Parts: sequence; C-alpha cells; structure tokens
Amino acid sequence: MTLIELIREDVVKVPLKSKTKHDAFRELLEVLKNAGKISNSEVVFHAIIERDDQLSTAIENGIALPHAKTTEVDRLVLAVGISPAGIECSSHDGELSHIFFLLLAPPDQSGPHIEALSEISRATKSSAFRRLLLASQSADEIVELFCDE
Repeated sequence: MTLIELIREDVVKVPLKSKTKHDAFRELLEVLKNAGKISNSEVVFHAIIERDDQLSTAIENGIALPHAKTTEVDRLVLAVGISPAGIECSSHDGELSHIFFLLLAPPDQSGPHIEALSEISRATKSSAFRRLLLASQSADEIVELFCDE
C-alpha cells in the first residue's frame, strides 16, 4: 500500500487545534475514529505514547511521525495533521513540530509499516514540499499535494 492510497480527506486535519503533543495524538486519533479506521482510541493512544517514550517520534524539520503497532487495526492506517503554530514534541533538532503523520499498523505487518515511514521521510525531505504542506488550508489541498508529489 502506498502513501497516496492512505492519504484521504477524511484522515487529514488542517489545522490541528492542539497545543501539546499528547493532545495532537488524541486529535489525530479522533480523526481516525471518525473515519471508521479505529474503534478504541484510548488503547491506541497508550500504544503511541509507549512508542514515543522509547524514542521521540518527532524527527526534524518540523515533522513528527508518531506511530505504533496495535491489534486495534487490521491494516496500515494513517492520519495527517498540520499545526501552523507548531507543537513542542522533543524533536531531534529541537524545533517545533508542524506536520504530523500518525501511522498505525498491526503487530504482524512490519513491512508496510516500515515502507510507509520511509515513504513519508522521502516525501518530506524537500523543504519546498514541507512549506507547501504547512501552507495548506484544507484536507483536499494536502491530498492533492501528495497525489502530485
């Protein structure tokens, strides 16, 4: 499954209203719940926190990749959120996180999970692409950017 297949308007939130990383995780989980991708967001939240506590999932250049493996999903699912103001997430470069990709995979599916993380990393390597994502005003703009990418 490619990134383009995962990113749909119903799993994109622009802008995120959260001020903390835990609230951003919860906000993106609510997006997935409303899209019918997960049912028990609390169990998934704890899986994401547990993974993030091991090593911050906020990388650099304003990107955060909270992710976890959980039995709450039977296939790879993704939510995307944009925080224009930025959120402190203990990123590797000390910068605020603005672009969030929350990725969930079943415990027995490492391949697609790793491929999706790699695809997100490649797509967001371009500073111009990151600026376009951050300037997006709607979910359909985000989807369109990934379709054109």
